[in-house]
Amino acid sequence: MSGAPLVVAVLAGGRSSEHDVSLSSGVAVRDGLSAAGHEVVWVEIGRDGVWRRDGQPLSVMPGGGLLGADVAFPVLHGPFGEDGTVQGLLETLDVAYVGAGVAASAVCLDKVLFKRLMSAIGVAQVDYVGVRAERFRRSREQALAELQRLTRLGLPVFVKPAHQGSSVGIAKVSAEEQLAGALEEAFAHDGLVIVEAAAAGAEVECGVLGALDDEHDADALALASEPGEIRFSGDFYDYGSKYSPDAMELRIPAGISAGAREQVRELAVRVFEASGCEGLARVDFFVDGERVLVNELNTMPGFTPTSVYAKLLEASGVPYPQLVDRLCRLALERYARARSYSY
Repeated sequence: MSGAPLVVAVLAGGRSSEHDVSLSSGVAVRDGLSAAGHEVVWVEIGRDGVWRRDGQPLSVMPGGGLLGADVAFPVLHGPFGEDGTVQGLLETLDVAYVGAGVAASAVCLDKVLFKRLMSAIGVAQVDYVGVRAERFRRSREQALAELQRLTRLGLPVFVKPAHQGSSVGIAKVSAEEQLAGALEEAFAHDGLVIVEAAAAGAEVECGVLGALDDEHDADALALASEPGEIRFSGDFYDYGSKYSPDAMELRIPAGISAGAREQVRELAVRVFEASGCEGLARVDFFVDGERVLVNELNTMPGFTPTSVYAKLLEASGVPYPQLVDRLCRLALERYARARSYSY
């Protein structure tokens, strides 16, 4: 691996419904960093939000760093970890950390805001409508009538909490009378819900990995992996399809044309840069022939060696220990750049 061994604080767990997924990702990152020759400090964040080191509550001080670590690796998924909150705390502690910064984390976890950004830069995506819980509950019938008038979405549609990952709280709605119930279920997870049109074609995912300072090719700040295609047995790619044994198959390379493959890779990097992401991301697409639609971007996707992101990068020539090592080096480069500015 490049450079001297590091002390890396791995943050895992968290308050979100993806707590257990985060712990699995964190263990894999810990083991990968150890295999790369680094010292790991394990910090577990409970469902109660308390940070613990060796089972004891952890106190931190602004500007005081984090347990003497050179870099923090927040392997956190969903709200209270992937949404800019923990990133802001790490900025306050004055410690380098892996992954997207505060603004990009917040934008990308908000599915409605992310889609508005994609619209602003002219990226093709599925049609959608954002619905806020407060407005829905104040004028339920009016809100439903407005949604039903938006016939451009058609049926079925997918109803999703706007700030959740791992397909938590998602429902497929095939009849108008199911819409209110699906919205109420999604509102149990989030005050903002997105209603999306169904999309034809293959579900394709592409990993993005930041380029180190001495690797920049022209203006490219990141590298795109070989795209992979998601195959699943269920009606749609829900939580069970993602985490039940043998419920999902990842095919690398994806069964799409060479032209669509290049579109996916180019769009992945474009979306990554436009969102202000750093370090890593997984960008998800729908591909129907030569038509490529952006679905969403995950700033901290599942991170076990068998997770989609790690498999995509491994198929592209970056084995797991090298991947986690590289992400720490990228974090340190960003930290050094940020501290070189005058404030």
